[in-house]
Amino acid sequence: MREKQGRIFEVAARLFAERGFGAVTTQQVSDQADIAAGTLFRYASSKGQLLLMVYNEDFRSALQTGAHRARDIADPVGAITALLRPILVAAARNSENTIAYQRELLFGPPEETYREQGLALVAQLESALAEILLTAVADSGEPTAAQREAARVAGRSLFAVLHMALVRPSTGVHPHHDPIDDLSAQITQLVAGFRATAVTRT
Repeated sequence: MREKQGRIFEVAARLFAERGFGAVTTQQVSDQADIAAGTLFRYASSKGQLLLMVYNEDFRSALQTGAHRARDIADPVGAITALLRPILVAAARNSENTIAYQRELLFGPPEETYREQGLALVAQLESALAEILLTAVADSGEPTAAQREAARVAGRSLFAVLHMALVRPSTGVHPHHDPIDDLSAQITQLVAGFRATAVTRT
C-alpha cells in the first residue's frame, strides 16, 4: 500500500511540476504510476486531492524551514517575515499550482483526508504566528487569556494576508509590487496593531 502511494505521489508531483494543475489528468497519473484508475481513487478521490497530497508536503517543508529561521529572531516583525518567506518562495515556483492548492485547501470537500491535513498545517502556522506575536508583550509578564485570544485572532489575520499574497497572480492586483515587500509592510502594520491593543488587555 505504501509503495503504491509512493508511486502515486512521485508521479503526481512530477506531472504537476512539469505541466501545471490544469493540464494534468488523473488518468495520466494512474497510467504513469502503473495502477488502475479505481486504485488511484482509493488513495486520492480527485485531482484536487492529488494536488493536496503533493503540496501539503511542500507546505510542511516550507513551514519547518521558516520556523527554524524565525526561532532566534527577537523582533516579532522579523521573526514573522522569516517564518512566512519560505512559503512565498516555494509558492513562486509554480503560481498555477499554488493557486489551485489554496482553492482546494480553503474550499474543497470538508471530509477529505488531505484537506484535513492541509488545514492542520494552517492551524500549526497560525499557532506559530500567535506565539511570535506574544513575544511582543512578553515584557509585561505572562500573557493573559485576553492577550492570547488577541494573538490567536491576529495569527489568523496574518494567514489571511499570506493567502492573498499567494493567490495574487490570479487576481492581477498590484502586479508591479514585490509580494515579499508588500507582505513585510502588512506584517509590520498587524504587529503594531496587536501591540497597541494587546497591552491594554487583561
